[in-house]
Amino acid sequence: MTKGFKNMDTDPPWAGGDFRVIIAGGGTGGHIFPAIAIANALKKNAPGIGILFIGANGKMEMEKVPQAGFNIKGIDIEGFNRSSLIKNIGLPFKIIKSMFQVRSILNSFKPDAVIGVGGYSSFPVLRYAQGKRIPTFIHEANSFAGKTNILLGKKATKIFVATDAMEKFFPADKIMITGNPVRTAILKNKNREESINHFGLDPAKKTVLASGGSLGAKGINEAIEADLDEFEKNDVQLIWQTGKPFAEKARSLTAGKKNIWTNDFITQMEYAYGAADVVISRAGAMAIAELCVVQKPVVFVPFPFAAENHQTVNAEKLVSKNAGLMIKDNESKQKLVNTVIDLVKDESRQQQLKENIAKLAITDADEIVAKEILKVIGNKNR
Repeated sequence: MTKGFKNMDTDPPWAGGDFRVIIAGGGTGGHIFPAIAIANALKKNAPGIGILFIGANGKMEMEKVPQAGFNIKGIDIEGFNRSSLIKNIGLPFKIIKSMFQVRSILNSFKPDAVIGVGGYSSFPVLRYAQGKRIPTFIHEANSFAGKTNILLGKKATKIFVATDAMEKFFPADKIMITGNPVRTAILKNKNREESINHFGLDPAKKTVLASGGSLGAKGINEAIEADLDEFEKNDVQLIWQTGKPFAEKARSLTAGKKNIWTNDFITQMEYAYGAADVVISRAGAMAIAELCVVQKPVVFVPFPFAAENHQTVNAEKLVSKNAGLMIKDNESKQKLVNTVIDLVKDESRQQQLKENIAKLAITDADEIVAKEILKVIGNKNR
């Protein structure tokens, strides 16, 4: 029987599931969590499939991927350091070393396909796979494509994108609009009381979630620090994910405050979303995808230095549809906390925002991506 099939007449081309797939990339949650969602969808549709992740040693994927139940191999690769040119001296040697590591991993694992989700660790993996004529797939989460994905897109088999108008970055005939894959756990809405109890807070009180992404957000953290007492004055609770750089300071600021839970990272975001009446968030593509699914009133604080200011563009699209509010990063110290407290007190406004952001939710992007990948592999192995 041909590899990957149960019954050629009745089953889809991926039904046997004895394929092998490598997923490469990472660096931030915006790359890692869609990759994990795709991996889970692949396993659901082809239970016998072999999946291996490749990431950069020292980056968060080396911790988060095993936590999700998948194997990962690390390579010694890093990006160009724009803030300190002297730190780039060893970069060419690391790139060469990573290429040898990639060659060893791929020749040993023998994948039927390689998927890149962004981040500099995906470049040597997909580049080597393309040289070996292994089908390669790219998932681009943002409306402004990253340089790595643009370069790899020229020889990719298929490119999955979240939005339209991506022809300026990729060959039009390779693009497939799928939306952004959201983690399965987040799709399963958690009970509010259970979620608030998870953080040791009071289910009877209004609760705000502040999340600046997996690495934290300086502007959001400093704005909350400036008006931290306003939460207690207004009898509002706060779940504050700070990122590592601000974590120690946040713990010191909130010591003894029973209305505030803080940590550098929230592993089970489904509980954080379940607990929140209002959310403070950056406006990255993955954060927006999740917020649409969980249907929460949001105050966006876009990262001002994102390429082509795409986070501001993202947020403005939702604001124009009355599906979110926006505060500029440079105005956040003056306006953010007061805006959030006002929204917490305005349940009618919250309901409007919930209803409108819910209309933008895509819940099956992971399934669409997985089935397309498996279809290509299956047809190749006929």
